[in-house]
Amino acid sequence: MKDLTIFLFERLGLLLITAFVMTRTPGFKSLLYREFSLKMSMVHAVVFGIFGIASTMMGIVITQDAEIIESFVMLPVEGEHLVVSLSLVAIVIAGLFGGPVVGLGAGLIAGVHVMFLGGVGWLANGLVNPITGVLAGLTARFFSNERVISPLKALFIGVFPPILQMQLLLILYTDGIVMVDIVDQIGLPLVLSNSIAIAIFTAMIGVVMKEQDNQAAIATRQALTIAEEALPYLKKDSSLELANGLAALLYDRLKLAAVSVTNKYEVLAHKGLGDKHHHAGDRVTSPLAIKAIETRKVQVTYVKSDLACEHEKCLLEAAVIIPITEADEVTSLITFYFLKAQHISPVELMMAEGLGQFISNQLNVLATEKLKAHIRDAELRNLQAQINPHFLFNTLQLIASLFREDPQTARKLTLKLASYMRFNLRLVSKSLVELEREFEHVEAYTSIIQERFRGRLKINFDKPTDVTNIFIPPSTIQPLVENAVQHGLKNVTDDARVDIMIKKYGGELVITVRDNGCGFPKHILPQVSYKPLVGVKNGGTGIYNVNQRLVHLIGETARLKIMNLPHGGSEVRFSIPIPNQMKEMQVMG
Repeated sequence: MKDLTIFLFERLGLLLITAFVMTRTPGFKSLLYREFSLKMSMVHAVVFGIFGIASTMMGIVITQDAEIIESFVMLPVEGEHLVVSLSLVAIVIAGLFGGPVVGLGAGLIAGVHVMFLGGVGWLANGLVNPITGVLAGLTARFFSNERVISPLKALFIGVFPPILQMQLLLILYTDGIVMVDIVDQIGLPLVLSNSIAIAIFTAMIGVVMKEQDNQAAIATRQALTIAEEALPYLKKDSSLELANGLAALLYDRLKLAAVSVTNKYEVLAHKGLGDKHHHAGDRVTSPLAIKAIETRKVQVTYVKSDLACEHEKCLLEAAVIIPITEADEVTSLITFYFLKAQHISPVELMMAEGLGQFISNQLNVLATEKLKAHIRDAELRNLQAQINPHFLFNTLQLIASLFREDPQTARKLTLKLASYMRFNLRLVSKSLVELEREFEHVEAYTSIIQERFRGRLKINFDKPTDVTNIFIPPSTIQPLVENAVQHGLKNVTDDARVDIMIKKYGGELVITVRDNGCGFPKHILPQVSYKPLVGVKNGGTGIYNVNQRLVHLIGETARLKIMNLPHGGSEVRFSIPIPNQMKEMQVMG
């Protein structure tokens, strides 16, 4: 018995080495993550059935005298000999891993092979395989919450199949003492060797699953890193810049054979192997690429002919084609090329789908943000460009009356009004203007408004002499002055004053508009720059509109700061960066 046990462990050692090599192959790893289906169950059954046949061939032959014949079981044996098959290891794993259907299929394949070998006990050896496969599959349902049954549980489960085999031998062959002696000789060694081998095999599968999880985690981290690095390219307005940047990034990070980015009609960028004959501008002719565009689903090819490459010596043999959608329409394709079909693993497929989804989502988000920004900017410009009709009519009436009394002042105000209107009409074409132009706009307005309220209103404009290369959103200061005149000073009849102070402090230009009027009502002061004030004259949009433009075009640091002064009146202040910071900001026209 001792010699038999050692011999069985030697054979099972060879079997486990074969199993270990099999678990390292991409084909076996892919089986671990396939979705359940009848087709895949048949594939599993065949794989484990063949493994069961290999296990039988590594078994031994016992004579009626309980002597061991050590040769591999390749051909049918004599009628007085008993084949001691090791196939139960493979069949138990098939049932535990794939369920009753896979266990039954693998058991039938291995069982038929044992029956073909013949010898005494051929029926028992043949029946025990499918029965074991079904029972192992049913047993696995008790552990359905576990991805892989633990080796300790597998060790316990592995005890029973050899016992079942011994019982069938004793039941089906009642020739008396001979079969009893053989069972007594092989029983314990089979139980020990089978149960330990099943436990080791289960542990191997657990290691493979853990490796796959680690690879998936690494792939996820890599995908997130790539997604973050891809953002600057996705924001490019030029499709060629986007394609070249994205192709180079994916090629460097994923270590692929090649990467190409196309629109629906032609190649925009190709990076990696085959760049001598895969060129930008080549037409998209691959049926698989067209299918990806039509179905909006990732397409995988393991066949070189599907790539539709006309170059005979092209090294690229497999590919994953990823559709990129914008507004529910495929606008571009990203193709991952591989040297061999075996290089496409579940990890690569998972990363490809994840990156495709992310890039599609990000492009849609960026498109929405751009659209909102354009709409918001257009609305702000149009609001700023609107000329208060009361201001225009009052100014025209003032000019008309001055032509009789003071023609020179009337002509001066006419020029100021023309300058004021010209500036407003140009607002829709620019997001930033030179500060000198803004000063001219303010001076035109203040000249007109002081003439209207001659003797009652004084406006002081304190400004620096050098404001070159400083830009500001157009019509930013004037609405603040207008708000001070119309609302802050509306109840002030004598000595009304507005101070416009512009000072440089460090790297900032601070603009302050202050009046000596009634100030803001306390209940609206916290809200005045954050939302339009309903019910206020002109819709209450003046200060809100200025604040929106400052924040949108310069940043949060330019937000309006509004307060009531202790001795009456109010102050509105904001700051913008000067030369060092503003050099990067250009006039957009």
